[in-house]
Amino acid sequence: MRVVVIGATGHIGSYLVPDLVRAGHDVVAISRGTREPYHDDTAWQRVERVTADRDAEDRDGSFGRRVADLRADAVVDLVCFTPESATVLVEALRGTGSFLVHCGTIWVHGPGTTVPVGEDDARDAFGDYGTGKAAIERLLLTESRAGGLPSTVLHPGHISGPGWDVINPAGNLDPDVWRRLAAGEEVLLPHLGLETLHHVHAADVAQAFALALAHPDRAVGESFHVVSPAALTLRGYAEAAASWFGQRPRLTFVPWEEFAEHSGPEHAGATWEHIARSPSASIDRARARLGYAPAYTSLQTTREAVAWLAAQQRFEIAPEADRSLQTFDTSRAVQ
Repeated sequence: MRVVVIGATGHIGSYLVPDLVRAGHDVVAISRGTREPYHDDTAWQRVERVTADRDAEDRDGSFGRRVADLRADAVVDLVCFTPESATVLVEALRGTGSFLVHCGTIWVHGPGTTVPVGEDDARDAFGDYGTGKAAIERLLLTESRAGGLPSTVLHPGHISGPGWDVINPAGNLDPDVWRRLAAGEEVLLPHLGLETLHHVHAADVAQAFALALAHPDRAVGESFHVVSPAALTLRGYAEAAASWFGQRPRLTFVPWEEFAEHSGPEHAGATWEHIARSPSASIDRARARLGYAPAYTSLQTTREAVAWLAAQQRFEIAPEADRSLQTFDTSRAVQ
């Protein structure tokens, strides 16, 4: 197929584009041109690169036409965040024969009633990001099921991997949490540490997009969760992470107000965004219909990401703790 990937040099695209090239597809990579992919790969030499400022071109009405003029069999949209932007693309692609695969988020659900949450469970999204993605999902699936543009929506969890910061056991991006765990120092967690996070390796998200492209007959008109096989509690995540550094965890559980004061507004705000949703999503539908088989557990995903952070000296770590961390077996096998 000829596949256009919008947002091609980001977290997912850095894995997806080379995978598609190796599978024999003709790939066009659209990005703002401000950065290179997270990982070097010779497959990029066989990719057509297109530079576009989507926001500006959405405003002047040219982006949808630009994508449609590429005459793709399939379009993968990794960076659409508003229904208005999605509408522009749908109207441009309708009737062209293209298949649209959109990147959503498990935040479309909001807090779950029962867990793991399934794709057909209630949509109680809150916040601009979650509500915007939920509106896009409604738009695309309604369009597809009515016989319009064939579309599929994939909902990743916390996309993680080497090359960028990873959500830590406190539910935020504070690098000092990793330093404390590595040094055997006290780490504060809110409440009883039983709220959940659901990570997924970017390579596994890429796998799911490739599967949707390969099986449109099973994917069109549907949404799929794309996460690791199981979510993590904050407490369990912190205990496992301490062991990576050869440490026993020193965890203190405190009321929210104390945690927020200790963490500061930026990190406390990020924690609240995560634990207020406490995602735990089922991948049964993606397994059954697409053959999705994540290669990484949540702990394998996060440990690989933390090993990269340590190698980049993003937090202080003693040599003996670093040696313990770097013994991580990077073979991708989920039992």
